[in-house]
Amino acid sequence: MIQDTFDVIISGGGLSGSLMALSLAGLTKADGSLLSIAIIEMSNVELNKAKEKKLENNASQNTIPLFDDRVLALSHGSAQYLKKVGAWQYLQESACAIEAIDISDRGHYGKARLKAKNHDVSALGYVIEMALIGKAQLTALSHHAAKVKNKQNIHWFTPDSITHIDWQNPDRKQTDNSQYVTVELASKKTLRANLLLACDGVNSICRQQANINVHHSDYQQVALIANVATKHPHDNKAFERFTETGPIAMLPLSPVEGNSRCSLVWTLTPELANEMMALNDDDFKKALEQAFGSWLGEVTQVGKRYSYPLVLMQAERQTYHRMALVGNASHTIHPIAGQGFNLGLRDVQTMTSLIKQALDQEQDIGSFSLLNQYQVQRQQDQKEVITLTDSLVTLFSNELPPLVLGRTIGLKVLNYLTPLKQTLVKKTMGY
Repeated sequence: MIQDTFDVIISGGGLSGSLMALSLAGLTKADGSLLSIAIIEMSNVELNKAKEKKLENNASQNTIPLFDDRVLALSHGSAQYLKKVGAWQYLQESACAIEAIDISDRGHYGKARLKAKNHDVSALGYVIEMALIGKAQLTALSHHAAKVKNKQNIHWFTPDSITHIDWQNPDRKQTDNSQYVTVELASKKTLRANLLLACDGVNSICRQQANINVHHSDYQQVALIANVATKHPHDNKAFERFTETGPIAMLPLSPVEGNSRCSLVWTLTPELANEMMALNDDDFKKALEQAFGSWLGEVTQVGKRYSYPLVLMQAERQTYHRMALVGNASHTIHPIAGQGFNLGLRDVQTMTSLIKQALDQEQDIGSFSLLNQYQVQRQQDQKEVITLTDSLVTLFSNELPPLVLGRTIGLKVLNYLTPLKQTLVKKTMGY
């Protein structure tokens, strides 16, 4: 028995899911009504401002934290899109601009420097905590809800999750039994919609229920992440330092109590990562200083360390009947180029544009045609980004003399060949 009917169901209310909802929130149908959206999220989400404290502290309420403590590098294009959908105003004071990027290969001559001012922008990108991005998107959604009042078009089902998906409409009175997708929830509710958007992460239940296969490629590497303070200020410069054990990224963060802070992403072999995680803070500082060099002086403080294995995951297809995969449900990539969230954001951007176009033309938003366009449009961007990251991992994780010579020459050429540098910067900025 159908309980609720929507235009769109979004599985997952995390970064991709809340951004997807925010992007679609203001779209209207031919009759002038707003698109009706259901969001299904396992964590206990509260949008009411009076309950923001509960949202921030949800980890202590026996629920799964909606956003983790990692830091994200937002491309220039991503920041512009967040501004367009109304979330950037809640982020800009906390975001740290990347005004320059230094790329170097430890023990070798090759170096490249990218500067925002040489590309007519104030920042190549921004660095900010994932939790702040998530909170900004939820805050923007709550402001949308306040504006529409009695016309509320976004409905949260939380804490809840999808247990079963029926790809055909069980209401046999309909002449077209394929115009809906129906989902059953853990709460025993049943929802249906014209379109299901899987924003439910790397272990997507929607992808699994559609039997969409995934390709995994284990890099045999581990990312060790931590926030660190350094003696010298970063001056809004990001560092990508390639070493024999893997790249070290130091991303500028906004200062706290006068301390210059960076987000460290250190790629290591699993064995070395275990060793680094086991060190006390003083020994870890020394190891990091030795590997990274003296670019920022001594490391004065180290925050809590985390580590996670690096795996490339690609879904064999982006769509199914009345369903599309968005963000990590479709792909997870190596962090070497800082493009993971930005790639997922462009999934959201493309899907929003296609849905708006369909609504303007009074067409079915869950049609095969629309979903096929999404698949085709996202393939090239995803292929380019994955090829870039894979190539960098291979090139800079190998000490064979020909590859060392090749990357030394490559970095030097990149630094002085303007068209090549402009192409790389354009891709890095998300365009």
